[in-house]
Amino acid sequence: MDKVSKTKQCGSSDLDEQHKGVTIGVDLGDRKSHVCVLDPNGEIVNEQIISTSPTSFGEHFRKVPPAVVALEVGMHSRWASRVISDCGHEVIVANAGKVKFIFSNDGKNDRVDARSLARLARVDRKLLFPIRHRSEEAQAALSVLRARDALVRARTRLINCVRGLVKPTGVRLRASYAEAFPARVMDQIPEGLRTAVALVLEQIQSLSDTITVYDQYAEHLIATRYQRARLLQQVQGVGPLTALAFILTLDDPWRFAKSRHVGCYLGLRPRQDQSGDSNPQLGISKGGDEFLRRLLVNSAHYILGPYGSDSDLRKWGLRIAERGGRRGKKRAVAAVARKLAVLLHRLWITGEVYDPLYNSRTEAA
Repeated sequence: MDKVSKTKQCGSSDLDEQHKGVTIGVDLGDRKSHVCVLDPNGEIVNEQIISTSPTSFGEHFRKVPPAVVALEVGMHSRWASRVISDCGHEVIVANAGKVKFIFSNDGKNDRVDARSLARLARVDRKLLFPIRHRSEEAQAALSVLRARDALVRARTRLINCVRGLVKPTGVRLRASYAEAFPARVMDQIPEGLRTAVALVLEQIQSLSDTITVYDQYAEHLIATRYQRARLLQQVQGVGPLTALAFILTLDDPWRFAKSRHVGCYLGLRPRQDQSGDSNPQLGISKGGDEFLRRLLVNSAHYILGPYGSDSDLRKWGLRIAERGGRRGKKRAVAAVARKLAVLLHRLWITGEVYDPLYNSRTEAA
C-alpha cells in the first residue's frame, strides 16, 4: 500500500497535515492524462493515468486533499483548471513552451512531463511562467473572430487554387478583391476549365457571404458589449476586428502594470542571446497570442504603407525603415506593431481622445 492510500485511513486533520506541501503534476493528453504526486520532501508517492474528461477529473481530485496542482496550458487546460480548482486545489497553468526543461527534454514523454511539472511547481512556480485564462464570455466572443479567420484562410486557399488551375493555359486572372473575385474572373476562365472551376467559385462566394455575417456580428458585439473597442479604432489602420480581438485577448487591461508590457506579452519584443561582448540582433520572440499579433502586424503594414495617414507612429516607423539594410522595413513593421499594442492599451485604460500628431505639435511648440 503506497503513502497516498495509507492517508485515507487517517482522520481529516491528520490527512491535511500529511498533504501539506504536496505537489501534483498533470500532463494533459487528448484522451488520457498522467498524474504525478510528490510529497513535501519531493519524493514520488503516486503516479497514475486518468481519463481526460471533466467527470474523471472531478472524481479523482475530489478524493485528494488540497494541494498545489500544475498542468500545461493547452486545449483542455481551461476546463481542467476550473474543475481542479472547484475541488479545492491551487492550480498553476504553466506556459510549458517557455520551459526548456520540459519541451526540449530528449527523454520527453507524458510521465516525465508530469514529474517535471510537479518538481518545478514545488521548487518555484515562477519557473513555469504561469498564465491566466481569459473569462468564459471573452473566450466565446473571441471564438467568433477565430472562426471568421479560419474561413478567410480557406477562401484565400481556394482563390489561389483557381489561379493555379488557370495559369497552365497561359491565362493570368486579373487582380481583384476576394469578395468580388468569382464575378470578376468568371468570364476569363477558359472553356475547358469552367466545369472544374465553377463549383470552386461558388464555394468562394459562399465563404464571402458567411464572412460578411461574422463581420456584422463583430460590429454587434462592439455596439452592445465592448463599446470601448471604439476608442481603439481612433488609430487609423485599426479596424473593428483588430480592436475587438485586442480587448478580448487581453480581457483585463489592469493585469499589466505598464502599457509597455503588452508588447512583450504578445511576442513583439526582440529576442536576446547576449553572452559577454556578443549581443546579436535577433527577430521578435513570437510568444503569446499568434492571432492578435498577426492582426497588429497587418495594421502596422497599413500605417507604414502608401495609404497610411500622417502620424507620429508612422514617422517613427519610417525613420527605422530608413536606417538601411535589407531587413529595415521588416524591423520597422515589428517595431510599429509593438508600439501600436502599447498605444491601444493606453487608450483602453484612459479613454483619451487620440491625437495622431501630439508629439510633433509638442516639439514644434
